[in-house]
Amino acid sequence: METQKPTYKVIIIGGGLAGLTSAIHLSMFNIEVLVIEKNSYPKHKVCGEYISNEVLPYLNSLGFNPFDFGAKCMDDFELTTSANKSIKSKLPLGGFGISRYKLDFQLFKLAQRKGVEVVHDAVIDISFDNNLFTVNTKNGQFFQAEIVIGSYGKRANLDINLERSFIKETSPYLAVKTHVITDFPSNKVALHNFIGGYCGVSMVEGNTTNLCYITNYKSFKKFKNIKEFQEKVVFKNSALRSIFQNSVSQFDQPLSISQISFKIKNPVENHIIMCGDTAGMIHPLCGNGMAMAIRSAQLASETIIDYLHKKIPNRNEMEQHYANQWNTTFKSRLKTGRTIAYLFRQEWLAPIVLNLLYLFPSLISKIIKRTHGAPMKAV
Repeated sequence: METQKPTYKVIIIGGGLAGLTSAIHLSMFNIEVLVIEKNSYPKHKVCGEYISNEVLPYLNSLGFNPFDFGAKCMDDFELTTSANKSIKSKLPLGGFGISRYKLDFQLFKLAQRKGVEVVHDAVIDISFDNNLFTVNTKNGQFFQAEIVIGSYGKRANLDINLERSFIKETSPYLAVKTHVITDFPSNKVALHNFIGGYCGVSMVEGNTTNLCYITNYKSFKKFKNIKEFQEKVVFKNSALRSIFQNSVSQFDQPLSISQISFKIKNPVENHIIMCGDTAGMIHPLCGNGMAMAIRSAQLASETIIDYLHKKIPNRNEMEQHYANQWNTTFKSRLKTGRTIAYLFRQEWLAPIVLNLLYLFPSLISKIIKRTHGAPMKAV
């Protein structure tokens, strides 16, 4: 006799920013939610750890204030070129810095207080039949739900099982992150360019500064290891050399991830509502991926609530509504991000673009506005 599978209204695969935010939002409307997250909390992640202030009205309405946990308030921006020219600007909306170690953990605790159930396991397969999902995990657990949200990150083996098109293509990008103690202004976000990549620098809670850079794997693999790459490539930017050499690392080894894809993804796949990086990534050069993840969680939650409250009559219309909302909200941002990233990838063109920004620094503010959104509405 078949064992009855636990059934929920919503299962969220992945307990990062998008997954936890959506879980909290849905729980406020008395919707039964299960989050399946493969890692335990707290955990460091490779991330720029800067968030635009656009998310604050929404987070506050969920009962979360990042400044309660030491987030740093930011309003200054600096860009340096590989030729060591410096360009400065104000952040139009401002932002804040907080580590994923701290942020994800505190959102997880808030979700638990709201009654969200969290299972630490890895999802290996999802099937959809008769208007119901069955979710199968690595540890042999089976769960069922009317709706599934995919918020499991940039890429996973699950993407192969779901036959998502982007997963078939290799991606040439690699990112490296570390936390350090150094003398760096708490109100500033800096983006320092080097040949083949760039590094974001900003403070998080405590006296800690996050250093996170992205580069082309083709450039990186010419060197034996991260240390040699930094010394021979990254440190040609004098600002980066000074920061790295006058800091004390808080990690035994830097964190790194590869196969970072900026390919176009579908916001709905196999009837699964995709959120955060699972739905699409803005290039880290634009520095607002965390805000996009939170905004996508809001869009998904609002759509699901309307569907469950019969304001959206059927599943097909729910999926189409979310896809339309996602594209309306993010398509322009992503296009701008891809364009900027393309310009910076061209070694002959990047210096020209940077010199143009140096001559006309007001363009920086306009670009930032194109990759950021308006303040989010409260729940």
